[in-house]
Order: sequence, then structure tokens, then C-alpha cells
Amino acid sequence: MAEVGDVLMSVLSTIRVPKPGDRVHKDECALSFSSPESEGGLYVCMNSFLGFGSQYVDRYHARTGQRAYLHITRSRKPKKEDDSNSGSGHPPKKKPTRLAIGIEGGFDVEQEQYEEDVKVVILPDRQEVTSEDLATMPDVVRERVSLSMTGIMAADSVSHALQVQQWDGEVRQESRHAADLKQLDNGVKIPPSGWRCEVCDLQENIWMNLTDGKLLCGRRYFDGSGGNNHALLHFQETGYPIAVKLGTITPDGADVYSYDEDDMVLDSKLPEHLAHFGINMMTMEKTERTMTELEIAVNQRVGEWEVIQESGTTLRPLFGSGLTGMKNLGNSCYLNSVMQVLFTVPDFQNKYVSNIDKIIDEAPSDPTQDFKTQVAKLGYGLLSGEYSKPAPDHGDENAASEPRGDQIGIAPRMFKALVGRGHPEFSTNRQQDAQEFLLHFINMVERNCRSASNPSEAFRFLVEERIVCQQSQKAKYTQRVDYIVQLPVPMDQATNTEELQEAERRREEGDSSAPTVRAQIPFTACMAALSEPEILADFWSSAVQSKTTATKTTRFASFPDHLVIQIKKFTFGLDWVPKKLDVSIDVPDTLDLSALRATGQQQGEELLPEVAPPPLMTPDVEVKGILGFHGNEEDDSLYSPLLSPVLDDSTVSQLCEMGFPLEACRKAAYYTGNTGIDAAMNWIMGHMDDPDFGSPLVLPGCSSGPGTTPTESLSEEHLATIVSMGFSRDQATKALRATSNVLDRAVDWIFSHLDDLESMDVSEGGRSAAESEGGRDPPPGPRVRDGPGKYELFAFISHMGTSTMCGHYVCHIKKDQQWVIFNDQKVCASEKPPKDLGYLYFYRRVAE
Repeated sequence: MAEVGDVLMSVLSTIRVPKPGDRVHKDECALSFSSPESEGGLYVCMNSFLGFGSQYVDRYHARTGQRAYLHITRSRKPKKEDDSNSGSGHPPKKKPTRLAIGIEGGFDVEQEQYEEDVKVVILPDRQEVTSEDLATMPDVVRERVSLSMTGIMAADSVSHALQVQQWDGEVRQESRHAADLKQLDNGVKIPPSGWRCEVCDLQENIWMNLTDGKLLCGRRYFDGSGGNNHALLHFQETGYPIAVKLGTITPDGADVYSYDEDDMVLDSKLPEHLAHFGINMMTMEKTERTMTELEIAVNQRVGEWEVIQESGTTLRPLFGSGLTGMKNLGNSCYLNSVMQVLFTVPDFQNKYVSNIDKIIDEAPSDPTQDFKTQVAKLGYGLLSGEYSKPAPDHGDENAASEPRGDQIGIAPRMFKALVGRGHPEFSTNRQQDAQEFLLHFINMVERNCRSASNPSEAFRFLVEERIVCQQSQKAKYTQRVDYIVQLPVPMDQATNTEELQEAERRREEGDSSAPTVRAQIPFTACMAALSEPEILADFWSSAVQSKTTATKTTRFASFPDHLVIQIKKFTFGLDWVPKKLDVSIDVPDTLDLSALRATGQQQGEELLPEVAPPPLMTPDVEVKGILGFHGNEEDDSLYSPLLSPVLDDSTVSQLCEMGFPLEACRKAAYYTGNTGIDAAMNWIMGHMDDPDFGSPLVLPGCSSGPGTTPTESLSEEHLATIVSMGFSRDQATKALRATSNVLDRAVDWIFSHLDDLESMDVSEGGRSAAESEGGRDPPPGPRVRDGPGKYELFAFISHMGTSTMCGHYVCHIKKDQQWVIFNDQKVCASEKPPKDLGYLYFYRRVAE
């Protein structure tokens, strides 16, 4: 023991005690998914506080020379059998009644009980020092090592801080209308039962408006159930903001909804507001399900959820290489589904998994913050099969030997934290849109693969847009890079219209037994809607120097190796309430898009002149000088203000009422040419993530002379920042010019135009070959791949729920001619893959 004490003394200066702010990784290996529960346990460096599995700790020691590690091993305690249980070892699970995790009434989160063993290990000989051994060592050694051990074990691990243990989806805020709510003295008194909608006679889902006492039915749900929207329509007609759901009133509260705030709210004066209409809150009993219970019931109904998860059949669990489940970290199923599919693509396998040893050897000092390392770690975890093993059931020793569906799987905590860092949505534990996450991750891959092989090229393709002026018949061609084909859903092309109309009629009549009928949309109709020309009613034609009608046709200028198709199921109703289209589409196993290949400029076709449209101006503006270009100190009149754009006040007002920033609403009206609320709303939804979304409207050319922005007007600090990232000053200048001198947006722009920048010679005037008349051809180099437009389906991601902000995602992947369902930690052979209900479809090119 004296020898070990001497060794500890020699490394004592490297042993640190964690301070506030130190990141302690004591639950997960930085380079693999090993944990204290894994075979061999976890070694936490007592200097850097990074954790390593048994297979990587020696490598870390060799690289850094750090010798002292806290070795943590854990084993689960057997679960005690519940007396009320029927002998299965598992207490009966309560049905969830609350949108919450780890809270009474919500979804259960099993809290594992562990036996833990902790000791100090000195490398390279792995000499062990227990707490008992420390007691016999010199005071200086005992105190420092004990403090470090205690500090590490007491610190919140990084993964624990990120993990969702408790989440409440029902946290409600006090309504801003509650304190001073106006209530009419109209003599209305509400009976204790027998409520009906005053418009349609529905007897369920009845809401009482707290201003006038009107009894009206609630909103219709995406599956057709619920009410007929009469309570909402009443608010839109009167502006009376708050309603309470009758049947949910108890002495403890009730469901209160604010239509003005578009959310469930609290009303601290609810007893007083109810008493106004003769309702004694203290004597009321609950007779209807709350909105939360209804949401859970709708989401768990036999239909979409059951079909997509194949819940009606006993599925055979699968284990092995490429068949690893992923733990749900709390609404992380969107991430799980996307990454399962991506690591089926050879480009991602070759980039990150085949080279994992090299990636780990070259990892920086803190690999938990390195994008390449964490992606490689995730890919290896999914493909190696090391974690694709049945999850042990410690509470049932008499269980059948047949494996269960749940796996040990992997928990992508470090990966999720890294890819979500700094993002307003993906850094949270809220549910997200799988399509948006796919594009976000591809963007991160692009940024991190500037000078190396780029696996996202597998999805990258060129789109050609051909606009033809109907007056001059001259054309304009533009090309853009894209990664996803967004396929519209033409609801008017449903093949079961009569069934849909009959079901709708029965629901409007209050028939609660009316069946849920899903619209059957032919895939060919979706493709036709994508490929048919779009009419542009207010197109400014440079040939006739005025607005006219034009047609826009979209075609593929190249076909990617892997094609992603998004079914545009999520849209807005007439009241701008987000809704999901409940449709079934006969998506084919094979696809031939050859007929949609772009042909470029037609023989004998004239092109529209390259002339910019004039800025929109108010009629009363007298332009004496162009933004001060011809002014002088004595004649202020020549320094005219910025030309004021003509904006549709009605459109701007409607958008502002929806809660969008004023400047964003002004830009939406301007950039859609004042063509109405629909076009402006589409612009809003497409630009909400722009860094300058709420920034003031800047007219083209207003910051300088026509066509250019002098370099002097750009921020030198912004230029220096971009140049420090490895770009030239010309490239930085072009990025800032293209994004109105907004740094964050310029950085995003420059990473999304890497191939343009690397292949162009930016001149002093700011124009490049790619912008000139002859620059329509793609620049040289591996910008996009191209080949035949024939594809076969190999994966699809499905969504269950009312919107992308809630619900659940699963994915189906075809492996060795067998469809496999990946439902978080469950990986099973698919019996009936619901290909007609998918949201994102993944095709690969068929070799000819």
C-alpha cells in the first residue's frame, strides 16, 4: 500500500476538485456509449472530468499522460415485487391523464435503483485505491483525493442535466384578460347539466364564453372528431376572449381557453366569473374529459398511431449490426428516426464509421464538443451491434426466455446536446419537425466538411426554375441547390370523395358514431401538382417593363444519389390554425423521374433581359436625389429620405394580429408584391428562422448606389470575423453584401454557397462569372452528383399526432429485403409497413 501511496503522491498535482461550471462526464464515455452500467464500468479522469470506457481509457492516458481516474461501476438492484401485482413482477401501469413525464397522472419514467462501487485507479498498471485504502495514507493525499472523489460524485453530470426526468406539458400561464374580464349583465344562468351547442345542438365538448355565457361547441380535431368550431367563430365575431369547458369544472379548477392568446390558461377569478352565470364551482363534479385527456385519447386512438407503430400485431424483435435502438430522451424521436435513416446511407457510413479509429485518434482534447467525433460515435453505436442486445428485465426472474422488443440501445445525449447547441428549438426538449432537423443536420455536415469528403452530397441536387413571361414569351432560367422534394397534397384529387362528404355530413349533424374516413390521394396526383406550371399573377417582366402574368415550371437539373420526398401534410386552415392533413397516399416502391429532367434554354427561345425591377414607391414621393448621391451640405432637399414602399395595410395588419413582428409583416407584404394574405403568410412561414426576420425592411439598393454596396459600408469587424474562419476578404465581402451586412446570416450564407465561392473569381465590382449572363451552368467541381432518375424506396419516417410540435415519430428501413421498424428502443421485423402514411420518404438510385 505504501507503493500505491507513493504513486498517488506523484500524481497529486494533477488531481482536481470540480468547481462550479466544470463539465463532469460521469455517466457516458466521450468516445462510445459505455457507462458505469456497462461491462468494465466508466473511468472519469480526475483532471479533465471526461469519462471513458474500458476500451478507450488507455488510449486517453497515452495521449494526455493523465494517470488518475475515478472508476465507477453500477449494477441494478432487483425490483421488489408489488403486493398488489398479479405476480408478473411489474405493477399495473396507470393510464396517463396528463401531458407530463415523471409527474402524477403523466407518463411513467422508471427510476432505476443501483448499487454503486467507486474506487481510484492509477494507469497504466490499473492500480486500485478504495476509500478504505485512502484512510491509511498521508493526510495531504487523503484530503485531496477524497475531496476530488466526493466532488465528482456530487456534481451533476452533463448528461443528467440534459436528460428529461420530469416534464409538464400542462404548465399554464395566467390569462392577461382574467383580472379585468368584462362580463355582460344579460341575465343568463347556466343549468347544472343538459348543455347543448346553441348553433348545432352538439351535446359534447361544450364551452361557455365567460363574457356573455354563450354555450358553443369546441374546435374540430384533425381526425374529424371534436366540435364544429362554433366557440371559436363566436370569438372571431365578438372578440370575447375566454371560455371554460363545461363538464371539467371541479372545486380545484377547470379547462379555460383564451382564444385571443391561443392557449390553455389560468383564470385566478374563475369562481367569481362562474358565479356571474349561476355556477357554484365548489359543488361541481367532473363529467367530461379534459383537453389533455382528449389529446392523449385522440393520439392513442385506433388508427394512425396503431397502424404506424404496427401495434395490432406481435412483432419479432431484431438484434445485431445495424439494428440498434435509440433511447428517447424526451421528445427526441424526431432525431432518432432521422439518424437511423442517415446511417443507412453508404456516404455517412464511409465518412464516419469506417474511419472511426482515425477520427478518435485525431479528436481534440475535449471530444465531447467535436462534431466529427460525436457523429462517428453515434454511427458506430448504431451499426456495430455492440448495443443491440435485449434489455435485461431485472424484476421478473420467471419471465419467458423469448427476447422482448426493448433493447439496451444507445442514448444520444452528447450528440443531441452538440447538434442542438445554440439553436432555439433543437436545444430544447420540445418535439420538433423531423424534416427541419434533417436540414439542420445536413447544414452542420456542410459546415464541417468544407475541405473533405461531404456525405450530404448524396442528397444534394440542382433545381431549375423556368419562368416565361406570357406577354413577351421570353424566359428566365435560375438554378438553386436543394436537398428535399416537397410534394403537395391536392385534397381535391381524393378518390373517396363521397365517403369523406358523408362522414363530414354526419359529424355536422352531431352523429358521434360517424366513422373517421381518411382521404385517399393518388401519388400520381401529387406528382402532377408538383410538375404543373404555376401561374405568377404579378410578375414584373423586364421585357415589357411592367407587371404581367407568367408561368413558372420547376424541374430537376440533376438527380441525386438519394432522393428525399416530404409529403406536405402540415398546413394552415382558413383561420391560420396549424392542422395536419389526414391522408393516405399510395407511395410507390419504385420511382422514375426521368420525365422531370430540366432541358435548359429551348432552341430559338429568347431570354428576359437582366434588368432589376424598379423599387416600389409611394405616389407622393418627389425624388430629387437618389439617397443623397447628388446632394451637398447647403441643399438638404437633395438628401431625400429612403423611398417609402407601398404596402398593403390590410395584409400587414392581419399578420401583426397573428403575433408576428411588424417589420417582418412589412417585409412579407413587400416581397410578395402585395398579392394578399396567403402569399404573405407563406413568405412569413418560409423566413421565420432568418436571423433578420424582425429587422427593419431595407429596400434593394437603398444603402448605396444601384447594384453595389461599397466595401466601406461593411463592418470591418464582420469582415475580420469571416476572414478568420478561413475565407478570403472578397468572399466575406460578397457574403455580407448578400445579407445586408448581418453577420450571423452572412455566415449561414457563405456555408451554403461554398461551391459557388470556391469556383468563382469575385471582381471588385462584386459580380462574378456565376452571376453573369454566361454563368447559368453549374460551376466545375463536385457540386452535385447526377445520374439516371430511377429510384427505389428504402426508408420512410412517419409522424403520429396533430402537428409537428407534438406526437411521435418512427421510421421503417428496408434491410436485406426485409422492412424493419425502428420505434426508439424497439427494433422489430415489420409485418405491415404503413407506406401510405409516411411523412418523409427516402429513395436510392437504381443502378442501370
